[in-house]
Amino acid sequence: MVVASADLALVLDEGGAIRDVGFGSEELAGDLGVAQGWVGRPWIDTVSRDSRGKVEALLVGGGPRDAPRWRHVNHVAAEGTTLPILCAIAPLGRAGRRVVFGRDLRPLSQLQQRLVEVQQSMERDYSRLRQAETRYRLLFQMSVDPLLVLDAESLRVLEANPAAQRLFVHATRRLPGRPLPEAFAADDRQSLQLLLATLRSAGRADDLRARLAEDGPEVLVSASTFRQEGGLLILVRLEVTPSDQDHGGLSDAKQQLLRVVEGVPDAMVVTDQDGAILTANAAFLDMVQITAEEQARGVALERWLGRQGVEFEVLLATLRSRGAVRLYNSTLRGELGGLAEVEISAVSVAQGGQPCFGFAIRDIGARIRPATRPGSGATRSVEQLTELIGRVPLKDLVREATDAIERLCIEAALDLTGDNRASAAEMLGLSRQSLYVKLRRYGLGDLGNDEGEEG
Repeated sequence: MVVASADLALVLDEGGAIRDVGFGSEELAGDLGVAQGWVGRPWIDTVSRDSRGKVEALLVGGGPRDAPRWRHVNHVAAEGTTLPILCAIAPLGRAGRRVVFGRDLRPLSQLQQRLVEVQQSMERDYSRLRQAETRYRLLFQMSVDPLLVLDAESLRVLEANPAAQRLFVHATRRLPGRPLPEAFAADDRQSLQLLLATLRSAGRADDLRARLAEDGPEVLVSASTFRQEGGLLILVRLEVTPSDQDHGGLSDAKQQLLRVVEGVPDAMVVTDQDGAILTANAAFLDMVQITAEEQARGVALERWLGRQGVEFEVLLATLRSRGAVRLYNSTLRGELGGLAEVEISAVSVAQGGQPCFGFAIRDIGARIRPATRPGSGATRSVEQLTELIGRVPLKDLVREATDAIERLCIEAALDLTGDNRASAAEMLGLSRQSLYVKLRRYGLGDLGNDEGEEG
């Protein structure tokens, strides 16, 4: 009965020495394998140093009628480890014997340890959330763009950063708590409500240009949704149109310069520091054979520029280190298979603390390949062939080089024989007819009389 009522049972004599040991838990019996050697030893010698005072208090406890007191006692197991056991003493028959009832506290300790770990994990999560909220607040307040947070159902402004408050400084009513469409001109309110309704239902909507109320400036409205505490909120970003800024508008001369850049026949491209296209003029779109600037925006310029992947990286590295590149020869590939020889000049410009790169790309194909009449069969010079290494396939280079050497040999044979074609053909090991075919191919000499003689 004693063993069945506890995980550990110790029978003590009147002096506190252990006379018998019993286990009601096989797991505890396995972990306390040294307990069989406790018989005959004082109970106080089988516990850890910090638990001896508790054992003494239990041994000198009250009489039989006193309710048993349960104390947490650490018993020493093998290799010096300790096992937590909740103990109480009760008298056993006569002759001063007592029995110790012990309950294994390890499952409870494990639960407590898990609880502590969960609490620490929650504290870490709360700390990360507080830090994230602090960063969000700081970014929200320091953003130079006007930002608004709306309730998705009522469209009322919940928060507005300082930039938004400055933009609506002339509003007659306080911005927070006010429906956002009321802050815009009457003609644009319906379009704004449609944008926000589309955003609520579809999750995305196109940007909208609208004018603020009370003859305010025109702004570009961008919006996106996010969830917070189970509710749907809308983040609205406003961008003032440059022409409507009080002191930030472009002068007439600068606007004319932008129009010139857009219409110039040379390609003009602006990229970020990684080479992704930010904007490009119409000439560039024509050269790479695409129809709209949106197809190029955000795409790496090396998609169309240069034949070797390392060529564009070298160009960017030079821009980062020197700030400018002049008259760099390369090739520009079109989406439809077109290939153009180009000359590139580029410059690095700081924008908002981050560098961006501007490229001026000029087609020089007509300069390095002068126009020839059809069928003339003109070949490239050795210098031109050397410049093409790395830009055209090797088989094309070999064909061009073969044609150039063959033409030079024919010219030298004609020069040595005084333009005697029969002697030149014999010197070259060709038949006269084969020589005439090659002369006609390369456009050498006047073949009119010889062709008449052959006829």
